[in-house]
Amino acid sequence: MGDSASSSSSSSSSPTRLSSLHKSLGTGSVADLLLWRNRTGAVILLVSSTGFWFLFERAGYNLLSFVSTVLLLLVAILFLWAKSATLLNRPLPPVPNMEIPEEFSIRAADDILVLINHVLSIASDITIARNPTRLLQVSFVLWAISYVGTLINSLTLVYIVILLSLSVPVVYENFQEHIDDKLNSTSKVIRNISRKFPMAVSKEKKYQ
Repeated sequence: MGDSASSSSSSSSSPTRLSSLHKSLGTGSVADLLLWRNRTGAVILLVSSTGFWFLFERAGYNLLSFVSTVLLLLVAILFLWAKSATLLNRPLPPVPNMEIPEEFSIRAADDILVLINHVLSIASDITIARNPTRLLQVSFVLWAISYVGTLINSLTLVYIVILLSLSVPVVYENFQEHIDDKLNSTSKVIRNISRKFPMAVSKEKKYQ
């Protein structure tokens, strides 16, 4: 009875945990991509980022020259295709309508506005509210970015971030219970160790 009850409780709690993880990542296309629920998009992102990193880091290509060469070849192919289609009475190349939809621009503007307001709120906490905790957090993040930038270049850093984004959430989703148990036990050990230090310091003061 106890085993069945524990198994039923764990099975009922696991979907709640998975849904909470999906909700914490935004419950949208980005969350589906990071949790590999959109496998096609995740594979395309992984393969394309690996290809770009290999081309620009290992093969020695320059980003500007590579983009200009690809665009030159694309424009030349489309021009020759359209020219031959008019001469041979064949259909024109299936070029999509080259316009940005209004909904996409509004959604992108809203996302950028939220990001800018968040940055401005952080700046307001530092300059106007004079929040020392926020100042330390921002200083630590900027120092960490500067230090990592001295070790690796920006393209490799972006590639590492993409790999971690595609691996850490899905690993945590699959082994969430074990990871949570390990984190809880580690935090308990750290708390126990931190409690012993003030006692040791007070004992030394008493002996003095």
